Amino acid sequence: MSIRMRHTSSHTRKRRSHHNLKSLGFSKCSKCGKEKLAYALCLNCGFYKSREVIDVLAKLTKKERKKKEKELKAREEQKRSGKPLDAGELSKKS
Repeated sequence: MSIRMRHTSSHTRKRRSHHNLKSLGFSKCSKCGKEKLAYALCLNCGFYKSREVIDVLAKLTKKERKKKEKELKAREEQKRSGKPLDAGELSKKS
């Protein structure tokens, strides 16, 4: 029978020092600018590496689809113009 080794508190803490949680890597979507996980497709617009992987609008109802299209269009215009949009500009009827 082997002799049991004593585990001190410092030995236990050293072993557990690698059990800490690491922060997730977030990046901005190149299409819509929303936060997304790195190396994952954007759940807002369905793009990954500047190409469309899933059609997000196909699964929405007609009302939700119009709202989403309007939101994506406004983000693209904002990206092109370089100035931030405010609530007043978004509420204008065109």
